[in-house]
Amino acid sequence: MVCEIRHPAFVLLDPGEQARRVSSWGRVLASVCRSGRIATVQVLERTLPDSGTGLAEWWAAHGSQDDSFASRTYAELIERAGPAGERHATTISLSLDMKTAARQIRTAGGGLRGAAAVLRQEMSTLTAALRSADLTPAGWLSPGQIAVILRSAYDPAVAATLERHGEIGQSLATAGPVAVTETWTRLRTDTGYHVVLWISEWPRSMVYPGFLAPLVLSSGIGRSLSLLYTPLRTDQAARDIRKKKVEHISDAAQRRRIGQIEDAAQTAEYTDVLQQEADLTAGHGVLRVTGLVAVSAPTIEELDAAVAAVEQAAIQASCETRRLVGQQAAAFTAAALPLTRPV
Repeated sequence: MVCEIRHPAFVLLDPGEQARRVSSWGRVLASVCRSGRIATVQVLERTLPDSGTGLAEWWAAHGSQDDSFASRTYAELIERAGPAGERHATTISLSLDMKTAARQIRTAGGGLRGAAAVLRQEMSTLTAALRSADLTPAGWLSPGQIAVILRSAYDPAVAATLERHGEIGQSLATAGPVAVTETWTRLRTDTGYHVVLWISEWPRSMVYPGFLAPLVLSSGIGRSLSLLYTPLRTDQAARDIRKKKVEHISDAAQRRRIGQIEDAAQTAEYTDVLQQEADLTAGHGVLRVTGLVAVSAPTIEELDAAVAAVEQAAIQASCETRRLVGQQAAAFTAAALPLTRPV
């Protein structure tokens, strides 16, 4: 299921407020994944061409239309800027682990009906957790709204039209692309060229909670930032942590034996493993995070320029990105569509 989040995309928060929001978001994920029945949680943040309806509606509701010079100038500015505007949309998607939730599904009646009942329980938990974190969910998306998202991703040229005419493009049967051509380094669908980048390295040092701002707030670029959270079972997470501890201790003993010294990176990695072990012992869950960025443009030249800008923005965010060569079609499904699909 897919839920849309209403949020002020360009509100600047002080570090204390950012830390509180990030801490609240951590509690949201923990509360959702604590049941062990969730396979994947996906947070998808997209930039969309604005049809101008939002600006026009705001001006109609709040503007002073008194035929003054300022009022006329402002109305003309909104009329001209609307079609060239840009807006951000954030969705959260949940997928149910049918194997882990098998007992609850049988209790709820079995089959798809039982799975839907269990999933509705998780949806209610997510909604309550979002509201407790001061986030405003706009509600769960209907099949027609999901169809519009899919169509807009594959056919960016009609995204503004679909938004302006809400009754068009509401069928899931026709939401897919008309044609797809995949090459080694890019993907072409209907009216767009796409490249998917994988966030291969996250910041190694302490950063502000809003460290992704250069990447999220980049303007003039059609892109989707997807964060895929996969919860690990407690026993599996404990085994992984023990394995990492044994590897670090063995490597440290070997370095001492041959006279090598331990560098700062190795010390930081071991400290991180110990922190994960402490968090797991305190009852917190362990999540595996995958970050993907899908960049879209109408021509190859504009696509290359947009990819370069996104790569530079990732560097400013202390991240490293790599192009997922040879798997652009599958990566685009995971990065640009709210379907919680793994790469």
